[in-house]
Amino acid sequence: MAREAVGRAAGLTRRLLAFARRQRLDPKAIGPDGLVAGMADLLRRTVGPGVKVELDLHGGTGSVLCDANELESALLNLCINARDAMPEGGRLTIGTADTELSAADIAEQEGAAPGGYVVISVTDTGEGMRPEVLERVFEPFFTTKPVGQGTGLGLSQVYGFVRQSDGLVRLESAPGQGTTVRLYLPRQEQAETVGPPPAAPVLERAATGQTVLLVDDEDGVRGPAAERLRELGYQVLAVADGPAALRLLQASSRVDLLVTDVGLPNGMNGRQVAEAARERMPALPVLFITGYAGSALPAGVEVIGKPFELDTLAQRVQAMLRTDR
Repeated sequence: MAREAVGRAAGLTRRLLAFARRQRLDPKAIGPDGLVAGMADLLRRTVGPGVKVELDLHGGTGSVLCDANELESALLNLCINARDAMPEGGRLTIGTADTELSAADIAEQEGAAPGGYVVISVTDTGEGMRPEVLERVFEPFFTTKPVGQGTGLGLSQVYGFVRQSDGLVRLESAPGQGTTVRLYLPRQEQAETVGPPPAAPVLERAATGQTVLLVDDEDGVRGPAAERLRELGYQVLAVADGPAALRLLQASSRVDLLVTDVGLPNGMNGRQVAEAARERMPALPVLFITGYAGSALPAGVEVIGKPFELDTLAQRVQAMLRTDR
């Protein structure tokens, strides 16, 4: 129950950050046709047998630069909304197309640039929306669903993600005439194939004498993280704030990796700890663990967002130490 509660809270936070365009993204060039085709079976299972899912893919070579996981989540959100708008069943069409937008086309879209875009559209034959609903669909927490059946964050999350990816969202709907949502993402020159995610790395025992300095003021994070790393054979120096970390660095003959939270008490944040540590050991690898999406961090560091699985942290530590060796 505790894990489920944490998962719900983390999901809510991610959706709010997405709407505010403050979430951390991992943009890569992806082929939208391949991504949509790869999701087809998942989408059909999600919407159920009463909704016929059709793909209308343009087969072009253009790609988009965005976070593939977030784009998949956005499409899933849109398809779930479409399913809910067709309680008696209907047809759901997911299409892709290339288009060119001029300065006049985006005159009312702040931050958008004219040029080539890939359009991903989701069209349903459902109930449609009244004009007063259409005006508010991207507002956080606005929903027409009954209590307990929607958070009102689905479309706002889609909107925030697309805008953060330098794209546009346009929506057309009318009562009894269904709804079409179009995601416009800037087109890149060359597409990359989206394949299955790589298998999770196997956790290995630490090399002899490898030492990790772990800095986090939350006992509930620092304790379990240190314990998991020690189980894998690492020497772990765990402290709650920056001054204590610097005292250990001065006293210790060797630290192989610094893992630190960004927000720390007692006068030093994680960035300052990392900068001070690198003055003493310029090549020291640094892994930040943080729940703050907008933090400005030094170059050449890695980041893992809170909350995280302990084995996810262990895999990142292993990968960084292996690369450093």
